[in-house]
Parts: sequence; structure tokens; C-alpha cells
Amino acid sequence: MSLTSITLTRILCWKLPLLSNPLFTFELSSEFENMEEKTRKWRLILGQKAEQEGEKEALEQEVQGMDNVLEALYGGEREGGLGSSSPNVNRWLGDIRKFFPSSIVQVMQKDAMERIGLEKMLLEPEMLAAVQPDINLVATLLSLNKVLPQKTRKTAREVVKKVVDELEKKLRAPLRQAIEGSVSRAVKNRRPKYNEIDWNKTIRANLKHYQKELNTIIPEHLIGHGKKGKALRNIILLIDQSASMSTSMVYSSVFGAVMASLNSVKTHLVVFDTSVVDLTAELKDPVELLFASQLGGGTDINRALKYTEGLITNPSETILVLISDLYEGGNERELIKRVSALKKSGTQFITLLALGDDGAPAYDKDVATKFASLGIPSFACTPDQFPELMATAIKKESIRNWMAANGIRPK
Repeated sequence: MSLTSITLTRILCWKLPLLSNPLFTFELSSEFENMEEKTRKWRLILGQKAEQEGEKEALEQEVQGMDNVLEALYGGEREGGLGSSSPNVNRWLGDIRKFFPSSIVQVMQKDAMERIGLEKMLLEPEMLAAVQPDINLVATLLSLNKVLPQKTRKTAREVVKKVVDELEKKLRAPLRQAIEGSVSRAVKNRRPKYNEIDWNKTIRANLKHYQKELNTIIPEHLIGHGKKGKALRNIILLIDQSASMSTSMVYSSVFGAVMASLNSVKTHLVVFDTSVVDLTAELKDPVELLFASQLGGGTDINRALKYTEGLITNPSETILVLISDLYEGGNERELIKRVSALKKSGTQFITLLALGDDGAPAYDKDVATKFASLGIPSFACTPDQFPELMATAIKKESIRNWMAANGIRPK
């Protein structure tokens, strides 16, 4: 009997909207060789409520443990189950890690926050230490930032740091390679200094000038890169702090920190709700940056863009990435005029409705349509796609062609 199969089946009974998630693709297969085993499987699917009065289905010890854990979360009404005391919840958090793979643990932790108020329990450091860290937990902690007790903050930072470090380790190499490679190809330096010469390309381009009597090549043209240490593109990440953008905020902070470490680009990171905060100085420490953000509140995109205009000194070399659901709480007419002016100035304007693995959240279709009329498509982007997106922008290639090549449809 496949424990993972049983688990996925049981969760599906309560989380039908997740059917579209590839994680939950499964079959009611031939793992059960006889009717008794099939009955037992359906018993696990339907839960303890399926048992007839006075009867108790006998389950193997490990499967019974799984059933108890699932029943505590999915068997009762919302806001019930697990018990309110820390020992009960700690035991439950330990059991789900014991019985289920990490991918399922993360799903169940998220469901626990929605169904039984686990979010409130995370205010205790002992409880927080027992939860398996993932990006959804980080997003939850950031939303609780204002109410975290002092005794919990240290544990919360440790959890956030662990997830951020893992993300940075995964994302640093592809982003660095994509940006530095695209900058090298995008920059034409016809009079490079000695330490700026690309010798491989220079030799290949001058093979016809080989001097046999000297046994060497006298290059007629030197091929080089941009000057070392000089920023060749200005990248501005402008991030909406509304609650729906929490996962995007986590990924943006990691990408921003990586880009800030590269000499070939100059990176700014600005967050906004109804106010605007420039967190560029915090890019060296993405964990500190995340805790400096304040998720939630209203949205004034127009005000945020007005601030970013002051960061643009060379529009043709500036890439502005707006990450927002586009629900404008400020002056929408002024917003469209400002976006149009930025586009006409030569600034590359990219609108991401989300930067994460969950696709686009609800967004303002009317504003997205008006952006599209200005030649600015709005779309969601996964973390794996973001490095290539930045490379495309740095090389000043068509974003729409890149979207088409990656099967991304504008909203």
C-alpha cells in the first residue's frame, strides 16, 4: 500500500480545487489486490465519519497514525482540531513530517493555517521551530511581522534565513550567468583596454592576420567587454506590498540581492503600498530587507512610479520591473499617463502580475488592458523564467517574442 497515494487521495477529498496541481495527479490503481484492501482505501479517503455506528475499521499501526493526523486537520469543522495546547500541535507537526513527504507536509501546514488557525500558534517560538520551513511559511511570517512577539522574532528570522539561503543557492548561478552573459553580448567596446580584451573572440576574428614569419597574430581589431566595475544597465524592481504579493516579495528580495552583487548592473529595490520605501540599501541582506517590508495596506502605483522617475538618469539603459496586481488605489488616469511617458522616454517597462510558482493572482484587467495598449504586456513569471527574462531585457530583445517562446500568454 502506498502511503503517499493514500495521503494524496485523502487530501483530495477536502481540497478539490487542487486537482489542477500536478502534485496531486494520481490513480485509484491496482495497489489493492482484493476487495478488503479497496474498502480500507476508501475508508481512508472518506475519513472516520464513514464508519458505521458501533464499528471501527482496523488499520495497520502506521496507516492508523496517518489517519489520526489527517482526521485532526480535515475531519472536523473549520477552526477545530489539533487541540489548542502547544504539546498537541507540536506532536501533530512532528507526525506529519514522520508520515508524509516534505511536499505533502507543506500542503498540510498551509491547510492548517487556513482551517484551524495555525497562523496564530506560530506566534510561539517553540511552535515555529517545529514547522517545516518553506516559502509559504515565510510569506505568512512576513504578514505577521507587526504582531510577532519579541521572543518569537529570533526564531522567525532563523526560519526566514534558512528558506532565503536555500533559494539564493538555487537561483544565484542561473541569474548571474544570464545577466553577465547578456551584458557581455550587448556591449560593444571597440577600444578596450588591455584588461578588457576578450582574447578568444579577438583571436578568432583576426586569424586572417596571422604572420607566419613571426609565428603570431597581429590583430587589426580588438574585441572587448564593458569597463570593469561600471554598471551597464540600471534595473529597478518596484514591488507592490499588498498581501497577495507576499511570495513575489520573497523571490524579488533574493533576485535583488543577487543582482546587487554584480558590477555589470546597478540594482534598486523599491516597495510600496500607499507610501514608498526604497530598500536598496538593504539588498546586501535579503532577510533584513524582508523584515523591513510591511505586507498589506493599500496601493498607490502612481506615487511609486513618480518616485522611481528620480532613479532614472539614462532611460535607454534602464529596465523597470513593476511587480503588482495592478489594483490602483491612487490616480489611475495619472498612472497611465506616467507609464506612457516612461515608455516613450526609452525605459524598458516590464509588468509582472506575480513572481512565483503559483501563477497570477486576481488582478485589475482594465489597467492591464491599458498597459497592453501602450505596448506593455502584463504576465506572471516563475522564478526559473526570471533570469532569462532579465537577459532578454538587457539585450533589448522583444519581451513578447520571449513570452511566446516560453508559452506565456499576456493577461
